[in-house]
Amino acid sequence: MKVLILAAGYGTRLYPLTKEKPKPLLPISEKPILNYLIEKFQDASLVSEIITVTNDKFYDIFNAWAKENKDFPVKLTVVSDGTKTPDDRLGSIGDIRFVVEKEKIEEDLLVIGGDNLFDYDLDDFLKFSGENSDKVTVGLYDIKEIAQASKFGVAAIGENKKVVSFYEKPAEPKTSLIAMCLYYFPKNTMALIDKYITEGGKQDRAGDYIGWLCGQDLLCGFQFEGKWYDIGSIEAYNEAQEEFKN
Repeated sequence: MKVLILAAGYGTRLYPLTKEKPKPLLPISEKPILNYLIEKFQDASLVSEIITVTNDKFYDIFNAWAKENKDFPVKLTVVSDGTKTPDDRLGSIGDIRFVVEKEKIEEDLLVIGGDNLFDYDLDDFLKFSGENSDKVTVGLYDIKEIAQASKFGVAAIGENKKVVSFYEKPAEPKTSLIAMCLYYFPKNTMALIDKYITEGGKQDRAGDYIGWLCGQDLLCGFQFEGKWYDIGSIEAYNEAQEEFKN
């Protein structure tokens, strides 16, 4: 299995913090967010490589980070998607497709957003995903508040944890169960990305692709417990700082 960390955004909602520093490298209790993520994959027998995809603006900064962590037990690779401004970014699905083709990935791929922060391990998620290798698995989290759910992709799960409905940022969510930026793509499902794009699917939001997979009956959901933060605003960043400090 390879791990792909999505870090090609420009973090404009966190300016000025992210004007010259990428969001995944912002510190939480004096440690970059990205380090919390890679530390969940220290078993080199399971993970052959951790790839971080970024943009040209932050490419050198991520390379410097990788060199600082050169003793990490799993190979760390940094890839630039070639974009230079927010206006020409590829989007999450575009970046996944770009890396799969550039790095010639032919094994299972775990994709995680570089601005996700959580306090649980992924063992049960990986086991469940492996048992359902004919489908893509998305990480789900109960945010508890219906009003807050409208900012995310909202899911409902049925028998055998199959996702039976998925709506990206609905105005009136039916549940508070939301999709994290955490996806397990078995190698036999990778060709679906090209099919989705060929059919006119948007590349800028992963949620649109996840909704398409749900419509194809090719999506399972695994619900996590514990603490989870989507560092998408100054407020969320400050809240995570306080939580992890304690």
